This record gives sequence, structure tokens and C-alpha cells, in this order.
Amino acid sequence: MNDANVWIVDDDQAMRWVLERAFEKAGIPVTAFESAAAALHTLEHHVPTAILTDVRMPGMDGFEFLERIKAEHPMLPIIIMTAHSDLQSAVGAYEKGAFDYLPKPFDVDEAIELARRACLAAGSGSAPTHSAAVEPPVRIIGKSPAMQEVFRAIGRLSNSSMTVLINGASGTGKELVAQELHEHSPRSIGPFIALNMAAIPRDLLEAELFGHEKGVFTGALAMRKGRFEQAHKGTLFLDEIGDMPADLQTRLLRILSDGHFYRIGGHDPIQADVRIIAATHQDLEGRVRKGEFREDLFHRLNVIRISIPPLHERSEDIPVLLQHFMQSSATELGTEPKQLTDDVVEYLCTLQWPGNVRQLENVCRWLTVMAAGNEIHMQDLPVDMLKDEISDVVNWQSLLRDWADKEFSKGGDAIWNRALPQIETIMIEAAMRKTGGRRQKAAKLLGWGRNTLTRKIQELGLFD
Repeated sequence: MNDANVWIVDDDQAMRWVLERAFEKAGIPVTAFESAAAALHTLEHHVPTAILTDVRMPGMDGFEFLERIKAEHPMLPIIIMTAHSDLQSAVGAYEKGAFDYLPKPFDVDEAIELARRACLAAGSGSAPTHSAAVEPPVRIIGKSPAMQEVFRAIGRLSNSSMTVLINGASGTGKELVAQELHEHSPRSIGPFIALNMAAIPRDLLEAELFGHEKGVFTGALAMRKGRFEQAHKGTLFLDEIGDMPADLQTRLLRILSDGHFYRIGGHDPIQADVRIIAATHQDLEGRVRKGEFREDLFHRLNVIRISIPPLHERSEDIPVLLQHFMQSSATELGTEPKQLTDDVVEYLCTLQWPGNVRQLENVCRWLTVMAAGNEIHMQDLPVDMLKDEISDVVNWQSLLRDWADKEFSKGGDAIWNRALPQIETIMIEAAMRKTGGRRQKAAKLLGWGRNTLTRKIQELGLFD
């Protein structure tokens, strides 16, 4: 590490300054460049130990810069930094040969630690190898730190067929993560087969998993391949693995150990060339302690663990998810996407969403079908989604809307001039009641200055 020299490539002067100071304080020699072109020019005469580069820069972007360097210096570790982080960017960085992926904003100490690891990797002569892949459709959306960790995990595993255990509540998107792991793996040309342990009757589960021979039991009129056999050279996704019966846990463990299995009633071993991705919403460690899940199987499955947070813990992702699902719902129904007003989006971000992303998607479908106009307001939301206090507001708004419609239908003039004094009177009286007549505090509640409140009271003839 004493001879390590780290380069920083970023067109943002403030970012360069912060990183330069931090690396110098950490005792790591650093050189900063404002463009990829400038760094490439210097690279002709000097090769650093590691590079941190931004993605979006004028001229050559970070991904092109990465590819250019890897063509000449395949062992040089490069860390990609970006404020525009999504799954495809994360996976693309790893597939193009990046050492790691660092979504902004990041902790400076994290950048330093990552650079240290990159320098050590450079010293050991090891570097990640990645193969090019066709980009599949994006299934997972999120910019929250928790989802960035999920993206990074998928990217790091993009050249691997390791067993993965996914933890997450119902509706968080565990199967979507499993599909992305498959699509970005060397097995992507093979099948992706999913089986939910909790959805299959216990007495049918063994046949579903392993298949059966003809005539082995009543109704077995022909040989049938099980999910293991269907997933040959691909990925088998075992959802809700915590609900797997004990006897099947033993069989699964044996398959993971021996690499082959038998159909029910069969005598010839079948090679299990399958990657296992398991998922659960349960505390598997707790089930192990209670003797409800085999400890040896748990350790076989828990090679790499990915945890998906519930939606209420990543509320910053809700606006972009709403936009995505409103668009996809409209496309599904062949209509124009409806627009959510800002107050609706803000309110939806405050909800707990017990059904997580699946619930949010269903709400978007409901709104696309049931909301009358092209713009969705608070009163358009399903009644069961409205808190009591919000319901009161919606009722008040509905009453005001009905009153306005009736007044305009009468053909009267200057309706606003009649309505505004009444609204102001109601608001002022409520604020004064709340504060016990203290005008300074009442003005603050209303968002006015004290002089404005006094003038309004005089104009309306209140509290004489």
C-alpha cells in the first residue's frame, strides 16, 4: 500500500477536492483528473494502482473509459462512481470488468476502504473477469441505499452460479431478484423454473420437485419430469423454502451434496446440473434453533444472502415506482397513463404498505381502471387507503367542490369574492380557538405575519 497511487476521474471539481483531501489524509497518494481523456493521456506514461471514475462526464463517459482501460490494462482495478444508479448500471459496471460499483452519495470512508481493497487486489495480480451479456428488461427499480446494495450484489454475482438465499417480506420482489440473478449469470440461456413451497400440497410436493415414473402410483399414467429436471443447466428458484417439509429437506441436502437425484419410483440417477436460489420471508435461523429447519441445509443454502427491505423502509423509491406502475398499467390496458397529483404522491409515501411493492402495483392498476379523470386526486384513492384525518379532508374538499359546482350552475358572478371571506373567517376562528386567542401563535399556524392577521380580523369584522 505504501507505493499505491490512486487516480480520481470526475468532472465535478467539488467531488475531486473532497476525495483528494480524504485520500491524502488517509496517506494514499492520489492524482485527480477532470476528464477521462486527460487520464488516458497520462496513462500512456504512467499506470496507477487503482482508479475511481465517475460515469456521466462530458466527452468520454465512465463506461467507455472503463472499456478502453481494460483493453490495454485488464488487471487494473477500476471503481465506478455514479449518482444515476440503477440495476442495469450496476450490473453493466461489473460485466464490463469494474472492480466495484459505488453509488453516490457515498461515505468518503467507504470510498477509501474500497480503494484500499482495489490496491491490494492489484498487488495480488487478481482481477474480476466478466463476460458480455445481452441486457434483459429491467424488473427492479430503486434508488434507495438498501436497493443499491441489492443491485451491487446482483452485479457481483453476474459471473457466478453460486447458491443464493433471498430474505424479504411478502411482496418485496424476491422472485424478481431471483430472475435478475439468473438473467445476469452464465446460466441465462438455460431455463428459470420457480416453485413455491407454500403453494403446493405437502403430498404432491415431492412429485413436483423430482418427478415420477409411469405407473408408480394411481394416476401416474406417464413419466413426468419434476422441477429439478426441468431446470437442467438453468436455475431452480425455491420460494418460501422455510415451508419445505423435513423429509424433502433431507432429499434436497443430499442432492446439493451428491449432485444427482431419482424420480419417484425411479432407479437411475439423474444429474442435477441446477443452480439453486432459495427465498423466504421467515427467520430461518430461528427455525433452525427450534428444530424446524435442518441446520446443515441452511448452511448449504446460505452461501450468499441478499436481503430485500420492505417498501416502507425505502419510501424514496415510491415516486418512481408509482410512475413506472402507472405507465405499465396504462400500457396493459391500452390507455394513456393517468397522472398523480403531488399531494397524492406525498401521501402515498407516508403509508406502511404491508403488501409492499405488489400492493403498490395493484393500487396503480385500480387507479388506472377506477379513477374517473386523467389526473388523480386524493378523493380518487381507495377508501380503505385513507387515514381518518385524510378522509375528513377529502370530505371537506368534496363538499367544497359540490358547493362550487352548484354556485357556478346558478350563473352567479364573483363567486370567489363571496367564498374567500367565508373561508378566511373559518380558518381564523379555528386558529384563534386553538391558541386561546393569542394572535402571534394563531398567525404562525396560518402562515401569516401578526400584522396580516390583525388586518384580516379588522376587514372581516371578527371578535368585535
